[in-house]
Amino acid sequence: MIHKFRKHLIFLLLLVSSLGQSQEKGWQYLFNGKDLSGWKRLGGSAEYTVEDGAIIGRTVANSRNTFLITEKEYGDFVLEIDVFVEAEEGNSGIQTRSHFDPNAFDGEGKVYGRQCEIDPTPRKWTGGIYDEGRREWIYPLQLNPSAQQAYKKGKFNHYKIECIGRSMKTWVNGIPASHVIDSLDPKGFIGLQVHSVGTPDLVGKKVIFKNIKIKTTNLKPTPFPSYVYVSNLIPNHLSKDEIAHGWQLLFDGKSSKGWKSAKRPGFPQNGWKIEQGVISVMEAGGSESTNGGDIITENRYNAFDLSFEFKLTSGANSGVKYFVTLAEETNGSAIGLEYQILDDTLHADAKLGRDGNRTLASLYDLIKAQKQKRFIKPIGQWNTGRIVVYPNNKVEHYLNGIKVLEYIRGSKEYKDLVAISKYVIWKNFGEAQEGHILLQDHGNEVSYRSIKIKKLSW
Repeated sequence: MIHKFRKHLIFLLLLVSSLGQSQEKGWQYLFNGKDLSGWKRLGGSAEYTVEDGAIIGRTVANSRNTFLITEKEYGDFVLEIDVFVEAEEGNSGIQTRSHFDPNAFDGEGKVYGRQCEIDPTPRKWTGGIYDEGRREWIYPLQLNPSAQQAYKKGKFNHYKIECIGRSMKTWVNGIPASHVIDSLDPKGFIGLQVHSVGTPDLVGKKVIFKNIKIKTTNLKPTPFPSYVYVSNLIPNHLSKDEIAHGWQLLFDGKSSKGWKSAKRPGFPQNGWKIEQGVISVMEAGGSESTNGGDIITENRYNAFDLSFEFKLTSGANSGVKYFVTLAEETNGSAIGLEYQILDDTLHADAKLGRDGNRTLASLYDLIKAQKQKRFIKPIGQWNTGRIVVYPNNKVEHYLNGIKVLEYIRGSKEYKDLVAISKYVIWKNFGEAQEGHILLQDHGNEVSYRSIKIKKLSW
């Protein structure tokens, strides 16, 4: 009996000491360890209880995603929390600066806002950022593969979330995971998710939350490594971190500075327009390079990380080309490796080529982009493309944060593909040491913005 009393006393002393240290550092606990004071349930019908000093959520059948949210809203903060997900194929998340729409789902309401994803599945996107109930994925963890091994199955995992100004950063077990810059939601509630389940074997599974603490004063941004890609959702804008890590805007949102015609002096006098932060090639009946013509960067690039947003009109065709040397003779568009920009549904080019290698985000006429429909934004909405060329000639194409293909310039596999393509007539096609970046005029209206590049080196 005395032994048990001593153990409880030691535990209480340690708890008081811990609380005191946290208060001294400016931290506050959001959960008192006894009940759900300061929290309320929204969304679905999953159950939340308090057991052994932790919040336990249990999945239920026939329910939408359920959230236990703070009654208080928060602006800038650093949040730390430990979470255990029982189901190996389960899912959970931590809402930040989020909101509730009571009219959604015929009055059932929905939670929406940025979420730090908890994803134990083989996809391994824990620490990614999902915009619940709104834009969906804004930082799939394919953008930072180095963090995909941070999650430990069958254990409590520690999450740190930093929301300061427009920046949101996440860490999983101390590993930097995601970084998003976003103009939406300067404040909102924090929420703990119990995800909906689709199969009976996942009903009744636990998600356990503990050690939930927050700091809201004397905040300083924590540096992120330069290799972590920043998903910047503010058009034509570079954050301080991006600038420090070597990113540059190729389009300033206001002028044609840094661009010129691919085949004539200066910038095209017609066929292109720049307004409201967007550069657009104009409709000209679908003819290739017969109006304003292609435009290229004044500078040349070799190894780089190129990111851009594009918006298609119905049935449109364009492309972003790289390693354009202008050495090849052609009557139409200038020649280069091409990230295809296309309306796959309505444009005939999607059915040409070989095995779909002329579809959206493909390496045109060479390699088909492997993409899921859910990660493609509809016609008239902005999509994000990304091309990474490493110093060892490995190349990757991304669409809305998802890697859709990769290849190695100059490899046997690459040369074999060129040999059966339209490019076979040009010697050493696509293997130049450096080249221009090109936006293609294919006679359809297509818009671009947020075009940025970072030079890479080992």
